[in-house]
Amino acid sequence: MSVGAMGRFDRRLLLAVDARGYGSADTARQRDIQTVLPRLLADAAEAAGLDRASWVRQAAGDSEFAVLPAGSGEQALVEPFMRRLDAGLRAYNRDRVPRARLALRAAVHFGPASEAPNGFVGPGPVEVSRVLESDPLRRALAAAPDATLAVALTAPIFTELVAQGYTNFRPEEFREVVVEKKEYRGRAWLWVSGCDVHTLDLGEPGAGSDSDSASEPVSGSESDTASNSGSTSNSGSGSGSAPAGAGGGDSVTNNLHGTVFNGNVVFGISK
Repeated sequence: MSVGAMGRFDRRLLLAVDARGYGSADTARQRDIQTVLPRLLADAAEAAGLDRASWVRQAAGDSEFAVLPAGSGEQALVEPFMRRLDAGLRAYNRDRVPRARLALRAAVHFGPASEAPNGFVGPGPVEVSRVLESDPLRRALAAAPDATLAVALTAPIFTELVAQGYTNFRPEEFREVVVEKKEYRGRAWLWVSGCDVHTLDLGEPGAGSDSDSASEPVSGSESDTASNSGSTSNSGSGSGSAPAGAGGGDSVTNNLHGTVFNGNVVFGISK
Protein backbone atom coordinates (compact mmCIF):
# COMPACT_ATOMS: atom_id res chain seq x y z
CA MET A 1 0.00 0.00 0.00
CA SER A 2 1.31 3.42 -0.96
CA VAL A 3 1.54 6.02 1.81
CA GLY A 4 2.47 9.68 1.80
CA ALA A 5 5.41 11.38 3.43
CA MET A 6 3.61 11.51 6.78
CA GLY A 7 3.13 7.75 6.85
CA ARG A 8 -0.06 5.85 7.53
CA PHE A 9 -3.25 7.85 8.16
CA ASP A 10 -5.49 6.48 10.88
CA ARG A 11 -8.59 7.44 12.83
CA ARG A 12 -8.78 6.24 16.41
CA LEU A 13 -11.09 6.30 19.39
CA LEU A 14 -9.67 8.69 22.00
CA LEU A 15 -10.39 9.10 25.71
CA ALA A 16 -9.11 11.77 28.07
CA VAL A 17 -9.94 12.08 31.78
CA ASP A 18 -8.88 14.47 34.52
CA ALA A 19 -9.65 14.79 38.24
CA ARG A 20 -11.27 17.87 39.74
CA GLY A 21 -9.28 19.87 42.29
CA TYR A 22 -6.06 17.86 42.12
CA GLY A 23 -3.81 20.92 42.16
CA SER A 24 -5.29 22.22 45.40
CA ALA A 25 -5.13 18.83 47.17
CA ASP A 26 -2.43 17.99 49.71
CA THR A 27 0.17 15.30 49.08
CA ALA A 28 -1.77 12.52 50.77
CA ARG A 29 -4.88 13.34 48.75
CA GLN A 30 -2.92 13.45 45.50
CA ARG A 31 -1.44 10.04 46.26
CA ASP A 32 -4.92 8.68 46.94
CA ILE A 33 -6.21 10.02 43.60
CA GLN A 34 -3.27 8.52 41.73
CA THR A 35 -3.98 5.17 43.38
CA VAL A 36 -7.71 4.97 42.78
CA LEU A 37 -7.95 6.53 39.29
CA PRO A 38 -6.30 3.68 37.36
CA ARG A 39 -8.38 1.13 39.26
CA LEU A 40 -11.64 2.90 38.46
CA LEU A 41 -10.74 3.16 34.78
CA ALA A 42 -9.73 -0.50 34.65
CA ASP A 43 -12.97 -1.60 36.33
CA ALA A 44 -15.04 0.48 33.91
CA ALA A 45 -13.18 -0.92 30.90
CA GLU A 46 -13.68 -4.49 32.08
CA ALA A 47 -17.39 -3.91 32.66
CA ALA A 48 -17.71 -2.45 29.15
CA GLY A 49 -15.86 -5.36 27.53
CA LEU A 50 -12.92 -3.17 26.50
CA ASP A 51 -9.36 -4.51 26.56
CA ARG A 52 -7.57 -1.83 28.55
CA ALA A 53 -4.27 -3.67 28.21
CA SER A 54 -4.35 -2.88 24.48
CA TRP A 55 -4.79 0.87 25.00
CA VAL A 56 -1.87 3.19 24.40
CA ARG A 57 -1.99 5.24 27.58
CA GLN A 58 -0.26 8.39 28.78
CA ALA A 59 -0.85 8.89 32.49
CA ALA A 60 0.04 12.02 34.43
CA GLY A 61 -1.02 11.76 38.04
CA ASP A 62 -4.59 13.00 38.03
CA SER A 63 -5.22 12.43 34.33
CA GLU A 64 -4.97 9.93 31.54
CA PHE A 65 -5.01 10.14 27.76
CA ALA A 66 -5.70 6.88 25.94
CA VAL A 67 -5.72 5.86 22.30
CA LEU A 68 -7.81 2.76 21.82
CA PRO A 69 -6.88 0.16 19.19
CA ALA A 70 -8.56 0.19 15.79
CA GLY A 71 -11.94 -1.49 15.90
CA SER A 72 -12.66 -0.64 19.55
CA GLY A 73 -16.34 -0.20 20.28
CA GLU A 74 -17.45 3.40 20.42
CA GLN A 75 -20.75 2.33 21.93
CA ALA A 76 -18.96 0.49 24.73
CA LEU A 77 -16.81 3.48 25.61
CA VAL A 78 -19.66 6.00 25.56
CA GLU A 79 -22.23 4.16 27.61
CA PRO A 80 -21.34 1.07 29.66
CA PHE A 81 -17.87 2.46 30.35
CA MET A 82 -19.16 5.85 31.52
CA ARG A 83 -22.03 4.32 33.49
CA ARG A 84 -19.66 2.00 35.33
CA LEU A 85 -17.12 4.77 35.90
CA ASP A 86 -19.86 6.90 37.47
CA ALA A 87 -20.97 3.97 39.65
CA GLY A 88 -17.38 3.33 40.73
CA LEU A 89 -16.89 6.96 41.66
CA ARG A 90 -20.10 6.99 43.69
CA ALA A 91 -19.05 3.86 45.56
CA TYR A 92 -15.63 5.37 46.26
CA ASN A 93 -17.17 8.63 47.52
CA ARG A 94 -19.69 6.96 49.80
CA ASP A 95 -19.18 8.04 53.44
CA ARG A 96 -16.35 10.41 52.49
CA VAL A 97 -16.40 14.05 53.52
CA PRO A 98 -16.91 16.44 50.58
CA ARG A 99 -13.28 17.51 50.32
CA ALA A 100 -12.18 13.87 50.02
CA ARG A 101 -14.59 12.97 47.22
CA LEU A 102 -13.37 12.34 43.70
CA ALA A 103 -15.00 13.77 40.59
CA LEU A 104 -13.78 13.45 37.01
CA ARG A 105 -14.08 15.22 33.70
CA ALA A 106 -13.95 13.00 30.61
CA ALA A 107 -13.87 13.65 26.87
CA VAL A 108 -14.41 11.18 24.03
CA HIS A 109 -13.50 11.75 20.39
CA PHE A 110 -13.03 9.74 17.20
CA GLY A 111 -10.58 11.33 14.82
CA PRO A 112 -7.18 11.36 13.12
CA ALA A 113 -4.41 10.05 15.38
CA SER A 114 -1.43 8.27 13.89
CA GLU A 115 1.51 6.82 15.78
CA ALA A 116 4.72 8.84 15.80
CA PRO A 117 8.15 8.49 17.45
CA ASN A 118 7.08 10.32 20.63
CA GLY A 119 3.34 9.71 20.81
CA PHE A 120 0.66 10.46 18.24
CA VAL A 121 0.30 13.07 15.52
CA GLY A 122 -2.83 14.56 14.06
CA PRO A 123 -5.66 16.83 15.15
CA GLY A 124 -7.55 14.16 17.10
CA PRO A 125 -5.44 14.16 20.29
CA VAL A 126 -5.34 17.95 20.32
CA GLU A 127 -9.11 18.20 19.91
CA VAL A 128 -9.96 15.80 22.72
CA SER A 129 -7.52 17.63 24.98
CA ARG A 130 -8.99 21.06 24.22
CA VAL A 131 -12.49 19.74 24.91
CA LEU A 132 -11.38 18.14 28.19
CA GLU A 133 -9.82 21.40 29.38
CA SER A 134 -12.62 23.62 28.08
CA ASP A 135 -14.42 26.13 30.28
CA PRO A 136 -17.94 24.71 29.68
CA LEU A 137 -16.92 21.24 30.86
CA ARG A 138 -15.08 22.61 33.89
CA ARG A 139 -18.02 24.85 34.77
CA ALA A 140 -20.50 22.01 34.35
CA LEU A 141 -18.73 19.88 36.95
CA ALA A 142 -18.18 22.86 39.26
CA ALA A 143 -21.88 23.77 39.05
CA ALA A 144 -22.95 20.26 40.09
CA PRO A 145 -21.19 19.64 43.42
CA ASP A 146 -22.91 16.29 43.95
CA ALA A 147 -21.96 14.94 40.52
CA THR A 148 -19.06 12.54 40.15
CA LEU A 149 -18.62 12.66 36.38
CA ALA A 150 -18.97 15.23 33.59
CA VAL A 151 -18.57 13.89 30.06
CA ALA A 152 -18.02 15.80 26.82
CA LEU A 153 -18.59 14.14 23.45
CA THR A 154 -17.28 15.63 20.24
CA ALA A 155 -19.44 15.89 17.13
CA PRO A 156 -18.49 12.55 15.51
CA ILE A 157 -19.42 10.71 18.71
CA PHE A 158 -22.61 12.57 19.56
CA THR A 159 -24.15 13.07 16.12
CA GLU A 160 -23.28 9.65 14.71
CA LEU A 161 -23.78 7.57 17.85
CA VAL A 162 -25.94 9.13 20.55
CA ALA A 163 -28.23 11.18 18.31
CA GLN A 164 -28.86 8.13 16.12
CA GLY A 165 -29.95 5.98 19.05
CA TYR A 166 -26.97 3.64 19.25
CA THR A 167 -26.78 4.05 23.04
CA ASN A 168 -29.36 4.18 25.82
CA PHE A 169 -28.48 7.82 26.45
CA ARG A 170 -31.23 10.11 25.22
CA PRO A 171 -29.93 12.96 23.05
CA GLU A 172 -31.83 15.48 25.18
CA GLU A 173 -29.73 14.44 28.19
CA PHE A 174 -26.83 16.29 26.54
CA ARG A 175 -26.25 20.02 26.24
CA GLU A 176 -24.54 21.45 23.20
CA VAL A 177 -21.85 24.04 23.96
CA VAL A 178 -19.29 26.10 22.11
CA VAL A 179 -15.70 25.19 22.94
CA GLU A 180 -13.02 27.82 22.42
CA LYS A 181 -9.61 26.90 23.73
CA LYS A 182 -6.37 28.35 22.38
CA GLU A 183 -6.37 27.70 18.61
CA TYR A 184 -9.36 25.36 18.76
CA ARG A 185 -12.98 26.28 18.16
CA GLY A 186 -15.73 23.71 17.86
CA ARG A 187 -18.72 22.21 19.63
CA ALA A 188 -19.20 19.51 22.22
CA TRP A 189 -22.14 17.85 23.94
CA LEU A 190 -22.08 17.64 27.75
CA TRP A 191 -23.61 15.10 30.11
CA VAL A 192 -23.31 15.35 33.90
CA SER A 193 -24.18 12.43 36.13
CA GLY A 194 -27.17 12.76 38.40
CA CYS A 195 -28.43 16.14 37.20
CA ASP A 196 -30.07 17.99 34.34
CA VAL A 197 -27.18 19.60 32.51
CA HIS A 198 -29.53 22.17 30.96
CA THR A 199 -30.15 23.74 34.37
CA LEU A 200 -26.47 24.35 35.12
CA ASP A 201 -24.98 27.83 34.90
CA LEU A 202 -22.11 27.55 32.44
CA GLY A 203 -21.54 31.27 31.99
CA GLU A 204 -21.71 33.15 28.73
CA PRO A 205 -21.89 30.82 25.68
CA GLY A 206 -18.75 30.99 23.64
CA ALA A 207 -16.89 32.99 26.26
CA GLY A 208 -14.06 30.47 26.55
CA SER A 209 -10.54 31.71 27.07
CA ASP A 210 -7.12 30.41 27.89
CA SER A 211 -7.80 31.05 31.58
CA ASP A 212 -9.17 28.21 33.69
CA SER A 213 -10.04 30.45 36.61
CA ALA A 214 -13.76 30.41 35.86
CA SER A 215 -14.47 27.13 37.60
CA GLU A 216 -11.81 25.71 39.88
CA PRO A 217 -8.24 26.28 41.05
CA VAL A 218 -5.76 25.06 38.48
CA SER A 219 -2.16 24.28 39.15
CA GLY A 220 0.55 23.48 36.67
CA SER A 221 -0.43 19.83 36.95
CA GLU A 222 -3.80 20.52 35.36
CA SER A 223 -2.78 22.84 32.55
CA ASP A 224 -2.96 21.98 28.86
CA THR A 225 -3.15 18.21 28.65
CA ALA A 226 -1.92 18.35 25.06
CA SER A 227 1.29 20.30 25.67
CA ASN A 228 4.45 18.32 25.09
CA SER A 229 7.10 17.96 22.45
CA GLY A 230 6.23 21.38 21.00
CA SER A 231 2.58 20.63 20.29
CA THR A 232 1.38 24.00 21.53
CA SER A 233 3.89 26.00 19.58
CA ASN A 234 3.03 24.13 16.41
CA SER A 235 -0.71 24.55 16.72
CA GLY A 236 -1.23 27.86 18.42
CA SER A 237 -1.07 30.14 15.41
CA GLY A 238 -4.81 30.01 14.89
CA SER A 239 -4.48 28.70 11.36
CA GLY A 240 -5.99 25.40 12.49
CA SER A 241 -9.25 26.84 13.78
CA ALA A 242 -12.33 25.01 12.60
CA PRO A 243 -15.80 26.49 12.26
CA ALA A 244 -18.31 25.39 14.84
CA GLY A 245 -20.29 22.30 13.99
CA ALA A 246 -24.03 22.02 13.89
CA GLY A 247 -26.23 20.45 16.51
CA GLY A 248 -27.88 17.04 16.55
CA GLY A 249 -31.22 16.08 15.09
CA ASP A 250 -31.67 17.17 11.48
CA SER A 251 -28.45 19.15 11.32
CA VAL A 252 -25.09 17.83 10.18
CA THR A 253 -21.66 18.33 11.68
CA ASN A 254 -18.76 17.40 9.45
CA ASN A 255 -15.96 19.85 10.03
CA LEU A 256 -14.39 19.05 13.39
CA HIS A 257 -11.64 16.87 12.00
CA GLY A 258 -9.82 19.92 10.64
CA THR A 259 -8.97 21.56 13.91
CA VAL A 260 -5.18 21.39 13.51
CA PHE A 261 -3.60 21.43 10.11
CA ASN A 262 0.03 21.01 11.09
CA GLY A 263 0.61 17.30 10.68
CA ASN A 264 3.86 17.50 12.65
CA VAL A 265 2.12 18.17 15.94
CA VAL A 266 3.10 15.45 18.42
CA PHE A 267 0.65 14.84 21.21
CA GLY A 268 1.90 14.24 24.71
CA ILE A 269 0.99 15.05 28.26
CA SER A 270 2.98 17.48 30.35
CA LYS A 271 2.10 17.71 34.02
